[in-house]
Amino acid sequence: MRSDIVKKGATRCAHRSLFHANGFGVDELSRPLIGVCNSFNEIIPGHMHLKSITEAVKLGVAAAGGTPIEFPAIGVCDGIAMGHTGMKYSLASRELIADSVEAVTMASGFDALILIPNCDKVVPGMLMAAARLNIPSIIVSGGPMLAGRLHGRDISVSQAFEAAGKFAAGKMTVDEMTELEAHACPSCGSCAGLFTANTMNCLSEALGMALPGNGTIPAAYTGDRFILAKRAGKVIMDLLEKNICPRDILTLKAFENAITVDMGIGGSSNTVLHLTAIANECGIKIPATLFDEISARTPYITKLSPAGTHHMQDLDEAGGINAVMHELSRKNLLHLDALTVTGTLGERIKDAQINRPDVIHTVENPYRQTGGIAILQGNLCPDYAVVKASAVSEDMLVYKGKAKCFDSEETAINAIMAGEIHDGDVVVIRYEGPKGGPGMQEMLNPTAAITGAGLKVGLITDGRFSGASQGACIGHISPEAMEGGTIALIHDGDIISIDIPNRKLELEVSDEELAERRKAWTKPEPKIKTGYLARYAKLTTSASTGAVLTIRN
Repeated sequence: MRSDIVKKGATRCAHRSLFHANGFGVDELSRPLIGVCNSFNEIIPGHMHLKSITEAVKLGVAAAGGTPIEFPAIGVCDGIAMGHTGMKYSLASRELIADSVEAVTMASGFDALILIPNCDKVVPGMLMAAARLNIPSIIVSGGPMLAGRLHGRDISVSQAFEAAGKFAAGKMTVDEMTELEAHACPSCGSCAGLFTANTMNCLSEALGMALPGNGTIPAAYTGDRFILAKRAGKVIMDLLEKNICPRDILTLKAFENAITVDMGIGGSSNTVLHLTAIANECGIKIPATLFDEISARTPYITKLSPAGTHHMQDLDEAGGINAVMHELSRKNLLHLDALTVTGTLGERIKDAQINRPDVIHTVENPYRQTGGIAILQGNLCPDYAVVKASAVSEDMLVYKGKAKCFDSEETAINAIMAGEIHDGDVVVIRYEGPKGGPGMQEMLNPTAAITGAGLKVGLITDGRFSGASQGACIGHISPEAMEGGTIALIHDGDIISIDIPNRKLELEVSDEELAERRKAWTKPEPKIKTGYLARYAKLTTSASTGAVLTIRN
């Protein structure tokens, strides 16, 4: 066993003494040591209950003959970080999470890992660590939040963010806002719509790194979540016995399956960043064009919040991700021979069925014939840009408007709230990319304010969008402004052309004029010059390659 390096031989006398201090006896040290990474904290609603999930996991490990050893990981609540400097730390925390899991695992000599995330960057960060370490590993998440109920309809945090725009537009009173915020988030769990956290938890199933139900069983359904957690504890011992490691599972076929499911369910645009980064840890390069190729052949068969009115509990009731994958397999869109933590994907989904056809449509009757995410290119984004097409209304799929430029999210949101943005505009938020932000902030505050105010505008940015964003919101524009990308050269009043069906994003300015503007452009001073974010800005790559950290001289 790998853990023999910390517990066997005369030179490990002191090591065994330290294990004894932790309460591990001789019999427990004779068993495999299973690292159990618990990302519990009291700031993220999706993580506040992870102590109980962790205890269930440890019971499963012990029952199957292993010795579970718990250790922590950090986590940032994207909702609470939204709209201020804290959001700069969100994407950057993904790298800290991966690094910390690596550090503790290597220092402790664990034989295998059970990783317990739930929200936003914690899920991809832990998957990156699993791929990097390549010892038997499984993901078991905390589950989604239940939708809130207000005046007979389901709501979630999306409506709470949109309330600011409605209030500014005079469409909501203070009392109505107070009532909404008391009902939008009624339980523990990752926010109830198909936002980034829930998308990544679902894609953990599609990748084969999590058990069925991981992405959809509500956190409040404690019995089902505990059973899932205990089963994960038993499965890790089977993976260890068979020496099945993450890179055996995380193949190109697995990533293609995950992208296909992502397109079928209309997941968060952030998955383009995260799947690319996880694949990078496996030595697999995923070009942005692959997302678009898969989108072109994948029908969009669920319409969850923010695109629709259904939430994660509805998807779970409808049959979950297994039902989605079974339906997509009817068009031969999945690699059924891909390995999962419990056999092949084909074996896993063979008996799945759709229990609620109002939630999961058939491939013959999809919401749209193509997938939920679109990759755009053009002179504004020579590398790529990404849009959650499933959350764009039909009348905004093709759109032209006049640019209104802002060099930070804060100045943009101030302008929106002050009524300075009008129908027909394209809001440009730049210098918010991985290097420029730094940290590539999510733009949920401005998109929610625009939605709440009922404005018909486009929004483009070298930052990114929350999975809760909706509308003609195009992010990840690469190269970013801080690297002299075209987005840095836009002037107020320039015409920007958005054509999502034809995958085009163009600035209607001549090449000659752009060349002159480029000569005149001066790179601005970094917004943050000290601490972790300053280091992150120097080491991160472009969004088009996953915004991963590189080693540079």
